Parts: sequence; C-alpha cells; structure tokens
Amino acid sequence: MPIDPAAPLVLTAYAWVPSFVHGLVRDVRIRWACEEAGLAYAEDLIDVRAKPDGYAALQPWRQVPALRDGETRWFETGAILLHLGESHPALLPAGGQARADAISWLLGALNSVEPGAMELANIAFFARNEEWAALRRPSLEESISARLAPVARRLADRDWLAGAFSIADIAMVHVLMSIQRAGERAGDLVASDPVLAAYLARGQARPAWQRALADQIATFERNKPKES
Repeated sequence: MPIDPAAPLVLTAYAWVPSFVHGLVRDVRIRWACEEAGLAYAEDLIDVRAKPDGYAALQPWRQVPALRDGETRWFETGAILLHLGESHPALLPAGGQARADAISWLLGALNSVEPGAMELANIAFFARNEEWAALRRPSLEESISARLAPVARRLADRDWLAGAFSIADIAMVHVLMSIQRAGERAGDLVASDPVLAAYLARGQARPAWQRALADQIATFERNKPKES
C-alpha cells in the first residue's frame, strides 16, 4: 500500500539510520503489517540523533515505532500489531484457537526470543571489540538456540505459527532476521536449522515484506546526511 501523507494512520519512524541496521529498525514490522492488510499510512519522521522535545509523551523510551490512529496513540510493536490485527483478519484470526495461538506466539517472539536477539545484536554491532563481548557470546548463542528450538518444533509441520499468516509471523520472522544478521556463528543458529531457514525464507518472500523493506530503505536513503 503506498505511503499516503493524508492517511489517518501515522507511523513515527526514524528518518535515517546507518546502513548496517537497515531492515532491522522495528518500524518495518508496522510497515509490513500495513502492507499485508492493505492499509495506507503516513510517515512522521524523527531524527535518531536528536529526538524531538516532548517525544517521550508519545513513546516513553523515546524509541520507534509509535503510531497514531485518528485520535488514538500507540507505542511498542506488540501493542501496535495487536491494534492493527483487531480490525484486519489478514493479520489476526477472528477467534478460537487460531487467534489464541497468534497472540501467544506474537508475545513469545517479543518476550522469549527477542531479548536474546537484542543482546546478540549489541555484541555484534556495537560492542564487538570489547573483551566482555567475546566472552559472553558462546553462552548467549547457546541460550538463543534453546529459545529457538520450540519455534522449530512448532513449524515442523506448518508454514506459519498460527495456521494462516499473522502478526505472530511478522514478529518472529523479523526476530530471526536480526539473529541471522548478527553474523559469524550466530547466523548459523537460523541457517543450520532447515525448518527455521525455510520459515525465514517464506517470510522474506512475501511481497508485503519486500514492499515494507523497500519503503523503509527508501526513506533512509532519501534522508541520508550529506557528506561534509
């Protein structure tokens, strides 16, 4: 769905970030959900290096994404994805066990798998030259592997976590992406498991994901700081 400056749905995202985190900033999850549901949205872009005064009133930790839907404001990707899913069956089943599964696996992606992925990203991208990072990495990878095992078991006989594609898959695929992008041995945690590797490939093959990623990267490129 094209970005529409007049849309009532307004996504707060960063105008620019360095290229090594393109595709990993979490506003792309909301862009993906909007693409899957056919929802137009406007962008409210902020500077990652100088966040606007008062932004904490919209996002207490001054992160992205945040969302304004008419007069209602939301923050945190899980809350935003649930909000969008409430009105769009393409994102969240209407009821029954499928709905329960989608919500449970969404929260599992964010609460059980992503914390380790975020720590790994910190080690890989920001603290890679620190002695403590090298010491921490083996035990962290072991912990992440244990967290991924139930995901692989769940997907052993199905394409998506809750039957049909849902917001649970948006979150989980993106978390797997971040693990894979951490590189070195961490990438093997996904690539070496045929079930997880195939699941990640299915998610990344979806046209809605590809459009969402292209829009995020186009925004970053358009607002790239000029070389001094």
